[in-house]
Amino acid sequence: MSLPKRNEVPTELTWDLSPLYANNEEFYVQLEKAMQTVREFNQQYEKTLNDIDRIEPALDAYADIKKEIDYLSSYASLLFSVDQTDEVAGKLYNKFANSYGIIASLLTFVESEILALDTSRLEQVKNNAQKYKRYLEKLIEQKPYQLHPEVEKTLASFSPVFNAPYNLYDTTKMQDIDFGTFEANGRTLPMSYVSFEGELEVDSDPEIRRNAFRQFSDTLKRYENTTAKTYDMVLQQEKIESKLRGYDSVIDFLLHPQEVSRELYNRQIDIIMTELAPHMRRYAKLLQKTNGLEEMRFEDLKISLDDTYEPDITVEESRDYINKALSIMGEDYMQIVNDAYDKRQIDFVQNKGKSTGAFCASPYQVNPFILISWTSKMTEVFVLAHELGHAGHFHLAHQNQNIFDESCSLYFVEAPSTMNEMLMANHLLSVSDDPKFKRWVIASIISRTYYHNFVTHLLEAAYQREVYLLIDQGESMTADVLNHIKRQVITDFWGDAVEITPGAELTWMRQPHYYMGLYPYTYSAGLTISTIMSQRILKEGKPAVEAWKEVLKTGGALPPAELAKKAEIDLTTDKALKETIAYIGSLVDELEKLSLEIEKNQ
Repeated sequence: MSLPKRNEVPTELTWDLSPLYANNEEFYVQLEKAMQTVREFNQQYEKTLNDIDRIEPALDAYADIKKEIDYLSSYASLLFSVDQTDEVAGKLYNKFANSYGIIASLLTFVESEILALDTSRLEQVKNNAQKYKRYLEKLIEQKPYQLHPEVEKTLASFSPVFNAPYNLYDTTKMQDIDFGTFEANGRTLPMSYVSFEGELEVDSDPEIRRNAFRQFSDTLKRYENTTAKTYDMVLQQEKIESKLRGYDSVIDFLLHPQEVSRELYNRQIDIIMTELAPHMRRYAKLLQKTNGLEEMRFEDLKISLDDTYEPDITVEESRDYINKALSIMGEDYMQIVNDAYDKRQIDFVQNKGKSTGAFCASPYQVNPFILISWTSKMTEVFVLAHELGHAGHFHLAHQNQNIFDESCSLYFVEAPSTMNEMLMANHLLSVSDDPKFKRWVIASIISRTYYHNFVTHLLEAAYQREVYLLIDQGESMTADVLNHIKRQVITDFWGDAVEITPGAELTWMRQPHYYMGLYPYTYSAGLTISTIMSQRILKEGKPAVEAWKEVLKTGGALPPAELAKKAEIDLTTDKALKETIAYIGSLVDELEKLSLEIEKNQ
């Protein structure tokens, strides 16, 4: 069955963007007002910030401007994300993107003029403007890499062009690629990006799953050269900017705003690649055995361990699961969760042109907007719990931090989201001692939470690191090079436990995170923190919950290592990471044990 058009889906299952703007007309009016406000701000403060008494009032006004830009940006991207075939939404999105280049260029003087001050005066500014202390500290750390004010202004004005590779990737993915139909079991079945990633690649029928994978991969391959060239554009752009700013490598350039060392980044990838792989190979072999597969192929890795325990779950039933699992977080947190359902802050429907995957956007002090394509599978309950973790985090951060300090480092950002997945797992494990139910729950934890965050995204990170090492050597990326790197990374991880089917190497074409810097590795980083913290909550209850919520309220007011330390987790060693991998190993042990027990009783 083909996907409906956006105007054919139930309105009550779509999100409501009116908390941002009532309609498109109001958006355009506010965009013009924002442009005027920015011009007036520029005229009032440009070339005056050498007077340190003017800096704090300038930052006050700048904060208000940032809020309005946040709202405009959110509305434009959210409207477009649910239907990229909508010409009206596309026009509005492009209007904002082009306007933003002008806005950004008019605002670069703020940081340029502040950083032009000598060190002693910068310290004085930081001490005087206490509410902006953290922002100014991070700004001062950027000083060695700051370019001439006119160069910064020029770079900012090119922002629509610099964002073009991602937009081009998304256009190809969501508008141009047509996956057509495929044959399985004597039937002709339709396929789209959403149906493949949401349903077909986890279908319990090997013929449907494998034939869908073949059609999906063959179709992707027709676009591999264009997609590789698109990806190379953003890589070369990052390389040029990193050299301009004086970084030794693109990786250092991208890690700098995350406040993460190269050592920590490499450790995250290397330890998981070597120490998690044996556990996941055992899991793959168990999948093969319980599903009666003669061979375990790459396209079989996301199937259920026991599809007889895969109930269809309605949207309302998901709410019941999530309320029971997250209730330990307290009434204030659950208000955020229930508002998301009651006030249409979640877009559940599947329709043509809708972005794949799931995300949570949280405009400053408004409310979250969660995108998901509901498939009625248990995996979507984990996904929704994940996105509500982002929602709860940013709601608490927005209540307690100014707009400069509300966003934490990318290294930490996936900890609150994966925490909710762990709470969901803890809850389900407490519901029943039935071996088949427990096996289904543990398999869900591994296949959803750990596979997605510790395997899928980690393999992306290992691949991405190899790409950037070549870019640092002056190389350009082609489809052949990217395919080779991806295939090697997958092969190294799975060894002889999984047959790496032709087409598996094309998974680099599916991930938008590559256009967002060093993002993929942060999923495993966040899940490391949340695994340790969730075990603490399991043991200590409310005191640990309150400690965690204090961390969430901190937002970006501390670097990631200090945020983790506030949760009593030490990121300066590999202890937390190794404990998490050991925990995953224990889950696989339990799956093997339960499977033997179930076999004996059959």
